[in-house]
Amino acid sequence: LPGTIHSVAAEIAAEGGVALPVVLNLRDPESIQSAVARTLEEWGRLDILVTNAAVFIPGDLGSVALRHLNLSIEVNVRGRVLMMQAALPALLKAGGGHIINVSGSGSALPGPGPYSAPSPGADVVFGPTESFLEHFSQAQAWALQQHNISVNMLLPSGRIRTPGNIYAENDPRNPTLEFETAEDMGKAAVWIAQQPVTTLNGSILIDADVVRANNL
Repeated sequence: LPGTIHSVAAEIAAEGGVALPVVLNLRDPESIQSAVARTLEEWGRLDILVTNAAVFIPGDLGSVALRHLNLSIEVNVRGRVLMMQAALPALLKAGGGHIINVSGSGSALPGPGPYSAPSPGADVVFGPTESFLEHFSQAQAWALQQHNISVNMLLPSGRIRTPGNIYAENDPRNPTLEFETAEDMGKAAVWIAQQPVTTLNGSILIDADVVRANNL
């Protein structure tokens, strides 16, 4: 995988921005708490939380390994909940803020069968964990709106071939470096964080739709 959090922070600084690279392991509750504490130490407040990390594991119900199931649940479900929980006191102290949880199209239910087409063979638990995140996000949006905190979901309109997305299928001896960038995701996330809680909360939004509707 090309780049690190440090090289990304350097790129942001080169463009005139400010960034603080902080190592964060969503499987480690102490790491989550430390990342929030380091952010507050640097800037004194927290206004926006974007949770984006997720694990896509191989196998189907008959072959998936227990360690992969645990990894997926620890990152996609438990880690996201703990991340929001850790950020909540700082958001409350700031008088409100925005939580944006990034999901994927796999969260959509396939609908009732019988099915005429073969299964697409997607990750055995990625979609279900993202469905949990959407339900959890809307429940928390409802609960936290009284504190001026919004919780919204942001989904890509399709597959974005980032280094991480194609990592499992890339040849380590002769890897392709033809990656895509998530431009629409970035623009849509910024737009969401600029909206008042009274007009946008508990929404499940598609990046391309947000960009198109708002001429971003």
